[in-house]
Amino acid sequence: MIGDDRRGLTVRLAVLQGGVVAVLITLAIGFWFLQVAQYNQFRQLADNNHQRSLALRAPRGVLFDRDGEVLVQNRYAFDISLVREQTGDLSSSIALLARITGTDESALWRVVDEHLDEPAYRPVVVIREATVAQVAAVAARRIELPEIVIEEVPTRYYRTGTMAAHLFGYVGEITPDQLSDSEFRGVRSGAIVGQTGVERAYNRMLMGADGARRVVVNSVGRELDTLEEIDPIEGRRLQLTLDYDLQAAAEEAFEVSGFNGAAVILEPNTGEVLAMASMPAYDPNDFALGIDQATWRRLSGDAEKPLHNRALQGRYSPGSIFKIVVAVAALEEGIVDPDFSVQCHGAKTFYGRPYHCHLRGGHGRVAMEAALERSCNVYFYTLGSMLDIDVLSSWARRLGLGGRTGIDLPHELEGIVPSTRWKLAATGEPWYPGETISVSIGQGALSVTPLSQAVMMATVANGGVRPIPHVLRAIDDGDGWELMQTPPGGVVDLQPETIETLHRGLWRVVNARGTGGRARINGFDVAGKTGTTQVISLSGRAQAEGTTELDLRDHGWFAFFAPSEGTPEIAGAVLAEYSEHGYLAAPIARHVMQTYLAKKEGRPLPRFPRPTPPPVLTETAPVAPAPDAGVAPTPTPGEGD
Repeated sequence: MIGDDRRGLTVRLAVLQGGVVAVLITLAIGFWFLQVAQYNQFRQLADNNHQRSLALRAPRGVLFDRDGEVLVQNRYAFDISLVREQTGDLSSSIALLARITGTDESALWRVVDEHLDEPAYRPVVVIREATVAQVAAVAARRIELPEIVIEEVPTRYYRTGTMAAHLFGYVGEITPDQLSDSEFRGVRSGAIVGQTGVERAYNRMLMGADGARRVVVNSVGRELDTLEEIDPIEGRRLQLTLDYDLQAAAEEAFEVSGFNGAAVILEPNTGEVLAMASMPAYDPNDFALGIDQATWRRLSGDAEKPLHNRALQGRYSPGSIFKIVVAVAALEEGIVDPDFSVQCHGAKTFYGRPYHCHLRGGHGRVAMEAALERSCNVYFYTLGSMLDIDVLSSWARRLGLGGRTGIDLPHELEGIVPSTRWKLAATGEPWYPGETISVSIGQGALSVTPLSQAVMMATVANGGVRPIPHVLRAIDDGDGWELMQTPPGGVVDLQPETIETLHRGLWRVVNARGTGGRARINGFDVAGKTGTTQVISLSGRAQAEGTTELDLRDHGWFAFFAPSEGTPEIAGAVLAEYSEHGYLAAPIARHVMQTYLAKKEGRPLPRFPRPTPPPVLTETAPVAPAPDAGVAPTPTPGEGD
């Protein structure tokens, strides 16, 4: 019995000893893991108890126009941030901050809630671009609000206000979705990034590299000393292809004319974007440090859609400008030659249905140049009846319509150029030959952007090289400006006879009896084409409800290039919404070209003429005719585009 007790005691002691050894080994491993394996991590946490690393935001790169004019730069403002780790009562801190700064408390909570997943020691910017009064109020309460940090930060400043807003784009705080997007890989939460336009397309170059400042703080978070400061690196400076004066001229002309719409002006040989206007516009300064809810609701709810970039995202029927494509297809496919003529009586029947010309009495017998000049629908109906829709679609795409142009800006929409395959996929129905008749004058299932119209016109102007439009001209690499290479365009193999016919016909549109006379400039041979496109069908007009008379007006186009002979210098397209006639868009283009010529010749820049009220006629004071300004008489309604 005694032996058994001793053996049992020995076993128990052995177990106890083993347990003690196991505990000691576990503690030793734990100490090693905490003090050796994870030394750096816990050392960092310990340092964070008395050190802080504050980010120093880098100024974004400055944007210049092609002549060196500063367009977008930076200014400094104050951010007010909250360090949650330093607050004992978050609710009281936010309530006090809201009260002394006059800020909506719920707005502060929304910002804090968006950053709850981030480390508590990281400052959260709760008030961007604080006023002097707000900064003073917080500074006066430093003892009560040790968790509040005031930082001076660079912010974007668009010195031209609304001008070229859609081209520049705007900046804003990176969104949660963008943080997980590869486009923004490596960008930290809270960073200000480009959201649209050039700011988005070249965000990486423009952002630069943030600096940092390491400081020693006491137990209540007050800074005691600066340990290290790494200066931020400013973003790259970019020179755009934009011409400030041409951009201002386009927007001035829209404003004075009273039209919304878009204008895209190109250097036709390189594709450089000289101007890109979309009206109405917005002020990107509203977005620079976070747009307030009231301003966002006003902009996003505006029926005129000022945030919508009509130049890249507006899709409209091209109207009679598409007749250029029809002419190219018919000539290049060998279906007709330039002397092919058609008798226009004001209407013609195709597939059992009459199709009308805009001139009721008809144009008489016209060949291709005259048909372009007078914009004879019957002539192009006839060509349309001779062309297969797939052939027409192919030529439209080669000239730049349909698809995307490849511009170095985000969010470009594709145009729609119908084909048999497209219709089958879109509707499940075959293409009917009668539909080609409508497409031949730019109507039907056909839509283009103003940018693509400008590219098509540039292609015709330079003899068959489809340029890729672009807005970046040069980059400052620190040692000076490095010019960017012109992106190679697509070659459209056009016969010299086709080019000559188009150039002569489009010259006649502006300088003879055509509808583009309001774009005529003495001494500068402008070639162009007007176009009018229905906003709503004739049958739809009778049934439309809840629309105003303005809503039912047609849109007007004018596409152009100049000079018509020799090397073209300027090309583009102007869309004036609800202008009823394309010839009313021509003066906008004319003003841009006059500004271009004035700059080239060193003359004062012109102002767009403001409309004058009609003169009061009296029996004793007859009104003398106005002096010739080089502008053709206004066509009467129903006599053209």
